[in-house]
Amino acid sequence: MSLLLPPLALLLLLAALVDPATAATAYRPDWNRLSGLTRARVETCGGQLNRLKEVKAFVTQDIPFYHNLVMKHLPGADPELVLLGRRYEELERIPLSEMTREEINALVQELGFYRKAAPDAQVPPEYVWAPARPPEETSDHADL
Repeated sequence: MSLLLPPLALLLLLAALVDPATAATAYRPDWNRLSGLTRARVETCGGQLNRLKEVKAFVTQDIPFYHNLVMKHLPGADPELVLLGRRYEELERIPLSEMTREEINALVQELGFYRKAAPDAQVPPEYVWAPARPPEETSDHADL
């Protein structure tokens, strides 16, 4: 029995030291599935936000800075980032409850959303379609 105590104690110590936020699986975009990504919305319930301070800070303070990203209030909904295609079709849902404000901002920027200098700032022409790229123009003479 004395042989089991040191390894068990060590495992318990290591488990106590692991930060729950870093233990959660980080979202990795499936770029094949997100090829038509053009916009997103954060769906959440006000009551849920009161217990999730990090997500609430993102929703109230950061969303206004992002082009093509909006918040939609849905009663009883857990906070999710809903990625949408050109025709507003749903591409993917990403739960935000376990993420920090910094992680959510990093994810949104990795997905290609443009962050403006101020909420009412103009969006540069090259980012109007962000995160998607403008559709490729087709030429009548593409085969020549």
